[in-house]
Amino acid sequence: MKKKNKFLVGFASLTLAAALAGCGSKEESKGQAEAINENKIVVGVTSGPHEQIAEVAAKVAKENGLEVELKSFSDYVLPNTSLSEGDLDANSYQHEPFLDTFNKDHDTDLVTVGKTILNPMGIYSEKYKSFDDIPDGATFGLPNDPTNGARALFVLQEAGYIKLKDGADLTASIRDVEENKKNLKFIELEAAQIPKQLSEVDVAAINTNFALEAGINPKDDAILLESTDSPYVNYIVVRAENENDPTIKKFVEAYQSDEVRQFIEEEFKGSVIPSW
Repeated sequence: MKKKNKFLVGFASLTLAAALAGCGSKEESKGQAEAINENKIVVGVTSGPHEQIAEVAAKVAKENGLEVELKSFSDYVLPNTSLSEGDLDANSYQHEPFLDTFNKDHDTDLVTVGKTILNPMGIYSEKYKSFDDIPDGATFGLPNDPTNGARALFVLQEAGYIKLKDGADLTASIRDVEENKKNLKFIELEAAQIPKQLSEVDVAAINTNFALEAGINPKDDAILLESTDSPYVNYIVVRAENENDPTIKKFVEAYQSDEVRQFIEEEFKGSVIPSW
C-alpha cells in the first residue's frame, strides 16, 4: 500500500512540475517569434471567392516549394479563433475593420501581412429593380456583425438614402442613423443567411462571398454597389509573432502573383477586385 501511495505522489509531483513548466514556457514565449514549418502552412478561408483564390495561390506556392493546406469555414469568427489558438498559421477572408473589432472583443493579437481582394458589398432586392423604386417604410436586411453592418450603412449614406451622425466611424450601427429618407426598417440578420432570407425583406445588403455562393452576381444584380475606394480591402492575417516569418512572406508572394491576379480578373469579371 505504501509503495502505491509513493508512486502516486511521485506521479502527481511530475505532473504538477510539467504543468508549471508548461505555464512558465508559455509566459516566457509570449511575444517571441515561433517559426512556422518552412515547407507547409495551414491557411483558413471562408467558402466562396476566398477559397477559390487561395486554391490558385496554393498552386503557385507549391511550385515554389511551399505546401499550403486550406481549411474552409462557413462563418466569420472561427477562422480567427482557430488562428489565435494555433490551429491555423494564417487566414484570408477579412478586412481590417473586422479584424480590429475581433482583436478588441477577444483580446487577441492578430495582424495583417498582405492585401488580397476587395469584395464590394452589394444591395439587392427580389422585388425592386432600383433603389429609388423601394417604398417608404421598406424592410432592409443588414449583417448583424458590427463592421459589416456599418459597411452596409455607409453604402446607403454614400448613395444619399441615409445620413449617419457626425463622427460615426467604421463600427457605426443603426442607432447612428440620423436621417432616413425612405424610413427604412432595419432588420439585423446573420450575414451568411441573408441570401436565403432575401425574399423575406424588401431589400438587403449581402457580402460578395455569400452572394456569389448563392448564385447572385454583384456586378449584374446589385441595385447599389460599394465604390472601389472602400476601406474594406481584405488581408492575409497571422498571429503577431509570425508577422515576419519567411514562410508567411512566401505565401503572401504566391498570393500576390500575376497568376492569381489573372485568375481573379477572368473568373469574377469585376465582382471581386485584386487590391495589391
